[in-house]
Amino acid sequence: MMRAFLFAALVALAALSPFEARAVLPDEVLPNAALEARARALSRQLRCMVCQNQSIDDSDAPLARDLRVLVRERLTAGDSDEQVRDFLVARYGEFVLLSPRLSSSTALLWAAPLLVVLIGGVVVFFAAKRRRDVAKTLELRPDEKERLEALLSEKSL
Repeated sequence: MMRAFLFAALVALAALSPFEARAVLPDEVLPNAALEARARALSRQLRCMVCQNQSIDDSDAPLARDLRVLVRERLTAGDSDEQVRDFLVARYGEFVLLSPRLSSSTALLWAAPLLVVLIGGVVVFFAAKRRRDVAKTLELRPDEKERLEALLSEKSL
């Protein structure tokens, strides 16, 4: 039983471990190691337009392969990383970036987590305050406490 558990744990760990070359095919790899490293870094930042929740580095979709090849062609032509990103944004829109740039059109997207936390904090604050107020109104006055104690002592006799 223990061996089966250990085997299952090892298989799960192997499945979760990151693979260096997931979808990149051998014919896509550039001979220049520095350019290939830049291409891989860029590919991890770009969204597959078919899969939408994967980078083009991880996707097996034909469009992702075309984009990986395009990135490598642009880098080989001498484009900087920013020029490659700008080219792809001009062609496919801001959606092609897995982490959109901060601009007037994406400001709400970047501010949303902070707004959610702030709104949640305000809701928790007022809920706790309301609870304290309700608890205060439920407390007995001193004369009520004496009467209650008197009633309880009578019952116990």
